[in-house]
Amino acid sequence: SMEAEGMVAEALDLVKIHKNIVIKIPMCAEGLKACSKLTKLGIKTNVTLIFSAQQALLAARAGATYVSPFIGRLDDVGANGVDVVADIAAIFRQFDIHSEIIAASIRTPDDVVNAALVGADIATVPYPVLMKCIDHPLTTQGIARFLKDWESVPKK
Repeated sequence: SMEAEGMVAEALDLVKIHKNIVIKIPMCAEGLKACSKLTKLGIKTNVTLIFSAQQALLAARAGATYVSPFIGRLDDVGANGVDVVADIAAIFRQFDIHSEIIAASIRTPDDVVNAALVGADIATVPYPVLMKCIDHPLTTQGIARFLKDWESVPKK
């Protein structure tokens, strides 16, 4: 639904599935209304499709448990997504806002690190990017060297 009442009705059905369900709400006027109502009912929300610090502040003030700025999509249009996350984190610190920041639309391992450095609490990381975070040529070389050294140890 794109109306607050419909979003709330859908959320009430979804939270019956499990106590850990978080309702994803689009950043729009009706979404903010739904977020506020759901928060008052004790239901966790993630306001998504955040592209500015202003939007994140509005979502947080509506009671969002999480706000999701989209780093990669901002970068795609010539903005700096990590800078937006930094601005959001600074505002949240300044006003002791407890909404958590989920860095979304992560495209590179550097996005992961930079989002963390500026204050993102969580990141949604695609599997290929996660694997790039794990792998490093010096680690691969080091493991090969350790295995070679182990082979040279006299066995009983």
